[in-house]
Amino acid sequence: MSKILIRGAKVLGGEPQDVLIDGETITRVGTGLPAEGAEVVEAGGKVLLPGLVDLHTHLREPGREDSETVLTGTRAAASGGYTSVFAMANTFPVADTAGVVEQVWRLGQESGYCDVQPIGAVTVGLEGRKLAELGAMHESAAGVTVFSDDGKCVHDAVIMRRALEYVKAFDGVVAQHAQEPRLTEGAQMNEGVVSAELGLGGWPAVAEESVIARDVLLAEHVGSRVHICHLSTAGSVEIVRWAKSRGIRVTAEVTPHHLLLTDELVRSYNPVYKVNPPLRTERDVMALREALADGTIDIVATDHAPHPHEDKDCEWAAAAMGMVGLETALSVVQETMVDTGLLDWAGVADRMSFTPARIGRAEGHGRPVSAGEPANLTLVDTAYRGPVDPAGFASRSRNTPYEGRELPGRVTHTWLRGKATLVDGKLT
Repeated sequence: MSKILIRGAKVLGGEPQDVLIDGETITRVGTGLPAEGAEVVEAGGKVLLPGLVDLHTHLREPGREDSETVLTGTRAAASGGYTSVFAMANTFPVADTAGVVEQVWRLGQESGYCDVQPIGAVTVGLEGRKLAELGAMHESAAGVTVFSDDGKCVHDAVIMRRALEYVKAFDGVVAQHAQEPRLTEGAQMNEGVVSAELGLGGWPAVAEESVIARDVLLAEHVGSRVHICHLSTAGSVEIVRWAKSRGIRVTAEVTPHHLLLTDELVRSYNPVYKVNPPLRTERDVMALREALADGTIDIVATDHAPHPHEDKDCEWAAAAMGMVGLETALSVVQETMVDTGLLDWAGVADRMSFTPARIGRAEGHGRPVSAGEPANLTLVDTAYRGPVDPAGFASRSRNTPYEGRELPGRVTHTWLRGKATLVDGKLT
């Protein structure tokens, strides 16, 4: 593998520096580095970040290859600046055995665009009645450390307690989809003024908050790690903040779409805005931004949820829930957090690389941009601004809520262990 010199990049948004890559490793960081024998990438003041890590991606394979495959999903990830993604377990068959998680892991290795770490199901078939093979999945070649029934809530308190106790033995984490099922029967959108005016079934904030409150108390009782998926309400923020003040081992994520979009968009009845958890109010959005800035919310995770055209181009009630997000996540974070002054680029690196890698124990990812570290990197043209065109997505699906919307920032290059996966905005 040849040497690469990234010249004049703002490392984590700081002063321009040169970064020399030799093989899979960063060998030097400084100014005026010699270019002998190296391929030179002129960064021209672009921001250089560690490769992004997504703790919440739906790759759909096996079983729903019409929506996405591991190959197309990891190509989308590389386009968005990601070098590692965690693949959710709600596939067909469900990733609840060592065999299925190993299949997903090997498909990720074959793709070559980013590392894929499978997430194992908490319960058999995501049915919430019997623990899945947590130990076997952890001991498999995939080395699973994160477990989730995402798409469904582990609603039984006894099952949740047992899962927390089990994963504690190997420092695993249970990632909870916080949705009390009885409180959300028939729900179509956030419960509030807009749902009342539109006559759509409401999804109350308490359905999320009550589960989070229960689970942080269970985590405290067991002494285990719990992670809250796609936190979406101001009340949830306060519960997590309280739990952290008590020293409870809880982490939480927010999606890009919950940082930007509100339930007012549902007035269009466009199913592209139908998502789980639903888009909330402007008050919730502002609370989520502040919580991400102050560290109450630990990370940004995409909840990339691809769907084929026919599952979204239909009436609202029949439409599937979910949005694609890997290729637009960094732009949305720049718009909502960086351009508003709530985070600097070092903060973005923390929320989108360092901390998700730490939570998921993603070895070799979320590392500093310094000599001796793996060359997992992404280069971002932060001065760019342009409309989102899903026709150019690498993802197999096009269900983005940002079509035609102008967003800032564009990933120009991504390197996975020194190998370019994206060059000048084009996949290699």
